[in-house]
This record gives sequence, C-alpha cells and structure tokens, in this order.
Amino acid sequence: MNYHILKKDELDGFIKKLSGKMKVVAPVARGAGNFAFQEVSGASEIALKYIPTILPPKKYFMPQRETMLEFDISGAKPSDTAVVDAGETAVFGVHTCDLAGIQCLNMVFSERPRDYNYLRRKDKILLIGLECGDYCDEYASCALVNSHMPSGGYDLFFTDLGDRFIIHVHTQKAEELVEEMGLAKAVPADMTALEKVRAHKRSVFKKEVNVDPRKLPAIFAAGADSKVWKDVGARCVSCGNCTNVCPSCYCFDMADTMNLDLKTGVRTRTWDSCQLEPFAQVAGGENFRKERSERQRHRYFRKFKYSVDKFYRFFCTGCGRCTRTCMADISLKETLTSLVKENV
Repeated sequence: MNYHILKKDELDGFIKKLSGKMKVVAPVARGAGNFAFQEVSGASEIALKYIPTILPPKKYFMPQRETMLEFDISGAKPSDTAVVDAGETAVFGVHTCDLAGIQCLNMVFSERPRDYNYLRRKDKILLIGLECGDYCDEYASCALVNSHMPSGGYDLFFTDLGDRFIIHVHTQKAEELVEEMGLAKAVPADMTALEKVRAHKRSVFKKEVNVDPRKLPAIFAAGADSKVWKDVGARCVSCGNCTNVCPSCYCFDMADTMNLDLKTGVRTRTWDSCQLEPFAQVAGGENFRKERSERQRHRYFRKFKYSVDKFYRFFCTGCGRCTRTCMADISLKETLTSLVKENV
C-alpha cells in the first residue's frame, strides 16, 4: 500500500472529517500523568505524546461488559436473540505495543469456535496507529518482545516527521478513505525522513532484559518450580490490576441474569482475571491454582511460554501497564531478570 502526507496543521481537519463519518476515539490526558482512550471531536483534545493509557484500546474490541443475547422462556418454545452492539468507530493514536495486543486477540478469537461478537466489532473499527519515537517511560519492555516497530495490524499508521505526519496506508478500506480526503502522496524526501526516525529507534530501543528472547520459552519451562514464583506470590495482593490493564488478556466470565418477571433475561460477558482466587475454583470448592504464587506463574507463562507454543508469539507486548498499576510494586522486568539469572 501507499504512503501519504498530512501536515500537522491539517490534523484537526482530518479528525473532524473522520468524526463526520464515524465515532472517533483517541488518547486524552486525564490528569496526574494518566491518559485514556475516549471520544474526541478535534485534534486539540488528543494527546499525541502519551504513556500507555490506563486501559488499552482492546476495550473497543472486547468491552469490559457486554450483552451477548436476550432470552425469553415464557412461551412454549423458549427463544433467544443474539446482540452485537457495534457502531463504526475510528481508534486513533494506537501505539505499536497495543497494536500487537490487538493482533494477539485477533488470533485468539478467530480460532474455532470463532467469537463472532468480537469479529463483527473488529470489522467496524478503523484502526489508526501512532509511532513512538522514544521510550514512553522506564516500565516499557517493548524491544524485548519486538513490539516497538510497526508490524501491521492497522489500517493507517502515523509517524511524526516534525512538521508533518507520514501515513502508511495498509488496507483497502484505509486507501479509499485517504483518496476521499485527498491526502498528498509521500515523496522520496519523506521516505528518507521516515528511515531516519526508524534508525533513531533502532539506536534507542534495546532489549530491556539481558537475554536472547528466543530462549525465554525454554527458560520458563526450566523455571516452572523456581523460587521466583514464591517470592512474587508472597508480595502479590491478588487485586487483578495486572490482567485488567493487559492488552492481550482475554479471559471472561459469562452470566445469565433474569428480569423481575422471571421469564426474560440477558446473557452478559464480563472481563475476568486469572489472578483472582475464584477464577480456578471448580465444583466442590476445589481450586487448582489456590496459591497466589501459582496464579502469578500462570500469568507469566501465558505471556512467554503457552502463547509461543500455540501461536508462535509472545503475548506480552512490553507496554509496562502491569508494572505501573501493580499495588505491590511487582515489576515484570525484575521478575524476568530473576528467572533468567536462575535458569541460564
């Protein structure tokens, strides 16, 4: 696909034209150094430089709570109606770590049996990436998992070239939009400027943990009984913050709720967390991951071992959210460093 140019003083017009077609959401400052994706109507509301938002943009693909179906058991033949609440939405300003998280979710929910609620919502979203030129803060580990460079998963991708953005058009849907807006095509000088940005990134972003990433699955396999998990488990307060803010966590709970007439009701899907004690509890009260150390180990294995075995990629995107939000100051990078030292 092509590369196009948008001058910075034209960004407001771009956002307003886009908002005339669909809802537009983007990162917005929320005070005290926090940011969140929310609906915007103009460029002045958007934070173009931001650390990862409180919740990742996966909330537009997989809402924290959604109605899956409505049912009625009053008649001779019970009935139900599937619900998919998905309007046209443009998600603007998505960093590469969050694009990687959405790619992970796309793989999971495309497996049979496919999750049509997720896939139909995904088809309604125009995903617009925004490149990070430098580290967002000390918590990121995106170079370790190779999520610092764009690798697809978007419709449009913006890179700041100073007075203008160069835009990679990656899908037919995006190409049609760009042509309709009449954006100029990039020239060789723009491509040279883009390569300078990427060269700077290659010099700045380095593996944040001293290990060959390819060895991590084997290190985790060898460290299944490591004392690292007991140390982390002793600190963990089992709040579930780490999984709630993770861009690639996808566990959920389903519940049927009856209305007061006891004849109709709804089935809802809500985010769940493997870090909460009831998550692995089964009939009879047995819990096969009762200890916090076991739950923490499971979380890390889901990011660095199980996902590689099944999908051939890490499900940690290096965004740093789990470390930022941990009430016990558990650091992903420190945990990995300890595990590596013990098993290399």
